[in-house]
Amino acid sequence: MKIVRFRSQSGEKLYGAFDPDMPDEARIIEGDIFGDIEVTERVERIEAFLPPISPPNIIALGLNYGKHADETGVKYPEIPVMFLKATSSVIGHGAPILLPAAGPAEVDYEAELAVIIGKEAKNVSRSDAEEYVLGYTCANDVSARDWQIHKQKKQWARGKSFDTFCPIGPYLVTKDEIETPGCLKIRSILNGEVMQDSNTSDMFFDIPAIISNLSCSMTLLPGTVILTGTPEGVGFTRTPPVFLQDGDIITVSIENIGELSNPVKKE
Repeated sequence: MKIVRFRSQSGEKLYGAFDPDMPDEARIIEGDIFGDIEVTERVERIEAFLPPISPPNIIALGLNYGKHADETGVKYPEIPVMFLKATSSVIGHGAPILLPAAGPAEVDYEAELAVIIGKEAKNVSRSDAEEYVLGYTCANDVSARDWQIHKQKKQWARGKSFDTFCPIGPYLVTKDEIETPGCLKIRSILNGEVMQDSNTSDMFFDIPAIISNLSCSMTLLPGTVILTGTPEGVGFTRTPPVFLQDGDIITVSIENIGELSNPVKKE
């Protein structure tokens, strides 16, 4: 099922079952998306997409794709390289990414497959990890490279946590619809030009390994969003570098999941 969270014409914030053949409407879902839900016959028009989840934590991985590690010149990781993004950075499909007034001049895109945790996970084995997955969505790990690399002395969290720097969506696709999350085409498209074009099979650590490893150091709460890393083709490794500019449109496209598009504007 594709589960969309949206604002209706009357201003209500609702969950609904999304049908791509009816992109402007959704059938209302009642119940707890982490438990029992019912898809009703009530249909509401989608006025605006909201992030499909309000996460208690956003956990992200760096250097999880082989060719991305190669393009950055960094040694391959021995275990997942984890950092956190602020939950206040989350926005939905169609909402603008804001170039901060604080002055980052090197704002980059990163297409990522996001995993949404469905139930509390602690010290989970690799073989049991899939039981804790609710579903998947598209994500863009927007990054202010000048802050990430220079101003914050390679402490990544601040450069990746500006408001609007974590678009996710447009909907949550439940795990039963994604048979092979470790083999999905993933792309980023900037103003119609493909910038990243890869496959999740290039990950060093697959999703069960990521969940198992992360859960040994912190409890993964229901609704936790895990960004699983980005493939090669990011802006700061290009010659010349390519950074997001006012007026751009950046899209993350993942096979069997959908397309997450956001305009770029000055704050």
